[in-house]
Amino acid sequence: MDNNMSFPSHILQIQGFEFSQTFMYPIFFSVLFVYLSLLVSNIGVLVVIIKERNLHQPMYILFCNLSVNDLIGNTVLLPRLMADIVSTERFITYSQCVTQAFFSHMFGSASHLILIIMAFDRYVAICYPLRYTSIMTTKTVVTLSVSAWGASLVLVSVLLGLTIRLSRCSSIIQNVYCDNASLFKLSCENVSINNIYGLFFTVLLFTSSMGSIAVTYFRIAVICWTKKSKELNNRALQTCASHLVVYLIMLWSGFLTIILHRFPHYPYLRKLASVLFHVVPAHFNPIIYGLNKQIKASVLKLQSPIKLFHNAPCLDFII
Repeated sequence: MDNNMSFPSHILQIQGFEFSQTFMYPIFFSVLFVYLSLLVSNIGVLVVIIKERNLHQPMYILFCNLSVNDLIGNTVLLPRLMADIVSTERFITYSQCVTQAFFSHMFGSASHLILIIMAFDRYVAICYPLRYTSIMTTKTVVTLSVSAWGASLVLVSVLLGLTIRLSRCSSIIQNVYCDNASLFKLSCENVSINNIYGLFFTVLLFTSSMGSIAVTYFRIAVICWTKKSKELNNRALQTCASHLVVYLIMLWSGFLTIILHRFPHYPYLRKLASVLFHVVPAHFNPIIYGLNKQIKASVLKLQSPIKLFHNAPCLDFII
């Protein structure tokens, strides 16, 4: 095919997963259950944090950023994926595909940056407890949050801007959803710039998040070791363990996707890994942070009026 020829149609076909009729609907309802449980858990934690004044602290406000990011990233992916599971013809317009790719990459980059800020918050809380309220003010938290979303917006906009400029000679998205790699593979032009910036984008996110979190946790470990305070160690364990587990889940989900991109002979595993990168962290984040004592206490507090209402005798209610 002529490399300079542009594909005239704005309609693309998503390759997706191939299922037999026997497994189509069980898989559809499984994904639907995952999506609904993800919505309930993340929205539930958001409601608890918003309603309870004692949770209006930097750590929980930053976690709200993470939950909102998880909700957006999966809402862009899973409803469309469910529709494609039960459809024999998986078509999407080019503009819709670019939009899905944009939010998919925003999800990944914002996750890294928000977790970096959360690590900084834990570092200040443990290493400088007396100055915590003066450093992590509401203005500081808002500024850091806006910076995380703003930096993600710039990085992803450049990433997709380099891809949109390319002409197309194919119309098949070789993935279960649209992402940058799938989009620039539609072109027969030289995509060296896209590969170089894509590599820069990935290395920047992973090295900055891994480096920042490694440094902050090393400093926290040094403080805990030198002060030898049981109370400090317990506080560090309670506040840092959940953050570290959330980060490691997100990190390994991302690494798995990147590694499988290098093995084209396993397309099914690559597609599955790309979906799990969205679903697994978003599913576990509210569960892990929900184990926090303050959030658990707030959930129980909110449930108490409901329990009292249900336990009230019907006769008393009528009277």
